[in-house]
Amino acid sequence: MRSTSRKILLNHILLLLILLGVAGGLHFYVLQRLHIEPESVLLGRAYLVNTIAAILILVVIYLLRKRMFSQIGFLFLAGSMFKFLLFFLLFNPTYRSDDIVTRPEFIGFFIPYCLSLIIETFAVSKLLKENSDSDS
Repeated sequence: MRSTSRKILLNHILLLLILLGVAGGLHFYVLQRLHIEPESVLLGRAYLVNTIAAILILVVIYLLRKRMFSQIGFLFLAGSMFKFLLFFLLFNPTYRSDDIVTRPEFIGFFIPYCLSLIIETFAVSKLLKENSDSDS
């Protein structure tokens, strides 16, 4: 049972790294083709912060999955709030420096946020299912 949960965690972390790596590369390419500097929308930072935050959230949920099984949903929501806090601390001041958040700036944060959220959702769902199956 324990190795199955660990395998779920590691597989989803690997999937997260691959998906966000590929998406980040494509995103970088598209911005360059549109003559938008990826650094101007903090693209690298957005992908890095979302990747690290998602891995941290998954590891915390993995570590607390048995002790706080009935509160996993709240931990998951707290992880999303944590990522929004990171956005407001690390990105929003730069994005708002000219009093406007441009579409490339918004998309530059939103795409890695959504992709990491999707992977987190599937990982937590599988961890919950595996944990509830082991209890029956």
